[in-house]
Amino acid sequence: MKNPYLPMPVTIADVTVENDARDIKTFRLTFDREEDLATFDYLPGQFAELSLFGRGESPIGIASSPTEKGHLLFSVKRMGVMTSELHASPTGTKMGVRGPLGHPFPWERLEGKNILIVSGGFAFTTLRSAITYLLDPANRSRFGTITAVYGVREPGELLYKPALQQWEASKDIAFTTTIDRPKEGWNGRVGLVPVVVKEIGPDAENAIALVCGPPIMIKFTIPVLVELGFAKEDIVLSLENRMKCGIGKCGRCNVGSQYVCLHGPVFTWAQLEKLPAEY
Repeated sequence: MKNPYLPMPVTIADVTVENDARDIKTFRLTFDREEDLATFDYLPGQFAELSLFGRGESPIGIASSPTEKGHLLFSVKRMGVMTSELHASPTGTKMGVRGPLGHPFPWERLEGKNILIVSGGFAFTTLRSAITYLLDPANRSRFGTITAVYGVREPGELLYKPALQQWEASKDIAFTTTIDRPKEGWNGRVGLVPVVVKEIGPDAENAIALVCGPPIMIKFTIPVLVELGFAKEDIVLSLENRMKCGIGKCGRCNVGSQYVCLHGPVFTWAQLEKLPAEY
């Protein structure tokens, strides 16, 4: 059994600057040992701990899909000591990955269902993983219609721009990108995510919603989904922003009786309603 405290050695193979502020970068990591690559078995919705020697570690959602072979993707916002050091690290830097951790989205329940994906801001990372997984030719027939709404404050904050263009042009997904307020040069949708979801009005029949975003977006999106007819058990949220040690030892991720890193980070709205509103 793999020691959960020991990170696996990986190398930064590529770095992509994602936004105009240049404070979000996507790191493509490759495993230094073939046996680690073979045993890092994950599904979209899970996270991992990234570490730099002498700088600590940070819990980050996995942005790649298991259908993308040979590497892992992590999109990291520059916020503290470790993430600032990581942003300054060039390709070829050696670092560590501990995981995969947490529970993924409920993929067995999602089979045969229509999928609604709702996301805002930087939280789109694990939903990038989910969309890539859903649209893979080997998986697409297992799911019904796929509808996605992704919102940011302004165009310069959009992540994964080449992928967004592909998804918006694809017949396999109804993908909508929106910004909060009008911006010169922007010809796409304008409006807050909950408003756009209501305007699109996805059918809740035989559907499950995956929601990940800032707390304020989630607060106003849940009532819209309930109004559209989504059952509370069919609204699935990720609390990955609560992650700390990742293995339930530090006790800093708990919401009521639940350790988010062990029992989540994926929960249904029906589950969260029974917990203190601390997330």
